[in-house]
Amino acid sequence: MGGSGYNRLQSSDGVTFIELLVTLAIIFILASVALPITKVTTKRSQELELRQTLRTVRTAIDTFRKDWARDGDTLLGPLCVKNQLTCKESTGVSGYPKSLEQLLKVELSGGEAQVSESSSIRRYLRRIPIDPLTGTDEWGIRCYQDEPDVDRWCGEDVFDIYSISPRTALDKTKYRDW
Repeated sequence: MGGSGYNRLQSSDGVTFIELLVTLAIIFILASVALPITKVTTKRSQELELRQTLRTVRTAIDTFRKDWARDGDTLLGPLCVKNQLTCKESTGVSGYPKSLEQLLKVELSGGEAQVSESSSIRRYLRRIPIDPLTGTDEWGIRCYQDEPDVDRWCGEDVFDIYSISPRTALDKTKYRDW
């Protein structure tokens, strides 16, 4: 009887220190491989979101331009012709919006019978989108007459927007050039 109790004390049901070290080393190696993949995946996700946001805002700007087109004092767009006062207040001389906020709400000034309050407002965006790279709704803005690489907005109209993030994309281009 005494012998079997002695054998039970000698056998170990736990993990040895070396097994623990090997397990930790394997986990460390797997984590070191997964971390860069996670960073690239996160950056790629932000880039896709930025591309979609730029596409949405640029489409809104183009739709605004189509509705409110003008060339100086010559009113060309259908809403511009029907709402001459609003057209001159809301657009630059080329028919692009004077600010990003113009895309949120343009109050129609008349020239057409207003049926209800909702029909007297034209919206192109619900809100100014957040730049996924900066986490703010601040964007770089270019005017119609600006060069593509200009750093300062002329303040006359909104022809294009770009991210103000100084970082570089996975394809080595600058986000401001997108």
